[in-house]
Amino acid sequence: MTTAEWIVSNAWVIWLAVFLLLAIIEMLSLDLYFIMLGVGALGGVAVALLGGPMWLQVVVFCGISLLMILLVRPIAVRHLKKSPDGFRTNIERLIGEDALILEPTSRLSGSAKIHGEIWTARSESNSPTMMPGTYAVVRRVQGATAFLEPAPQAPES
Repeated sequence: MTTAEWIVSNAWVIWLAVFLLLAIIEMLSLDLYFIMLGVGALGGVAVALLGGPMWLQVVVFCGISLLMILLVRPIAVRHLKKSPDGFRTNIERLIGEDALILEPTSRLSGSAKIHGEIWTARSESNSPTMMPGTYAVVRRVQGATAFLEPAPQAPES
């Protein structure tokens, strides 16, 4: 038995290996393209096990993969990214929160405590330097730096 004959008679093994490779790549990328191709490879496995010719296996792989990418992936991505209205995650939840200034904070340097964590802080461009012990409000976060504005003063009674 030649190598070409073995490949044709055991094409399902190759399709299964392609599926496993695509599944591993999907675990690393998490973009839902490779798993869609993997489902197409499973279609190739099915055709190979039913004794279909190689050209039909490739056509089924391409057809299923294309349908999965065009029809299933958009629905899956939309479902994964759906969150309740007004639900803020990660850094977004810090916007609007109070920050305790720990060292003089200007446009160039500073630090503040936000939710018990010490952050590199900068004042917004039109804000004056904020002194330690005062409070500010987080306006935006860029990378690991929180941009702050002085907190509005409570009216004296």
